[in-house]
Amino acid sequence: MVTKIFGEFRENIPKTYHEYLELGFSPTSLSVQQRWRNNGLSADFVADYLTTFLPVYDADGNNLEKQRDVKNTINYIANELLENAMKFNYEPSEEPIKFNLHLLQEPSTTVVLAVTNGISPDSLKKLQAFIQDLLASDPDEFYIRQIEKIARDEIVANSGMGFITMQNDYQAHLGWKFSQSDHQAKNLTVTTMVQLKF
Repeated sequence: MVTKIFGEFRENIPKTYHEYLELGFSPTSLSVQQRWRNNGLSADFVADYLTTFLPVYDADGNNLEKQRDVKNTINYIANELLENAMKFNYEPSEEPIKFNLHLLQEPSTTVVLAVTNGISPDSLKKLQAFIQDLLASDPDEFYIRQIEKIARDEIVANSGMGFITMQNDYQAHLGWKFSQSDHQAKNLTVTTMVQLKF
């Protein structure tokens, strides 16, 4: 498979001169239901970890409010990414799920969250079609179109509302990378990346 990148995706973020965190989840150690319960705990941990590196300025708590906003944003996005990775991971591949967080001090503070999971060939095609539609559409119009689709259909398993919410409500920059696995060459993986500037 030829590697394909969509949206705003940063490759090879160096692991020097900034804070980062890597988590790995074995696809076979727990049932999907047990892993699902752990997503919220993992997202809480990631958000708590990140906020320890954000400054707390004054006794009035002015910066504390911003810190709370950042923590809530990271918690929501980390939870969405982990839920999607667990829900759509291609179980037969036995591909580990990998989660990364980077806190970069660029001209402004940038938080990069990424999750990698196995993906089936059928799911790959459907996800790529969704991504192309999302990236080519006006965000507000796409949101309305998806809401109407959900209202028409009783069951919409892959609505993409999490991605749309990240983009519209949190001004997140989204990117995806589809490639062969580092774990096993026969496996296909998708890495979903979210970049936030604070």
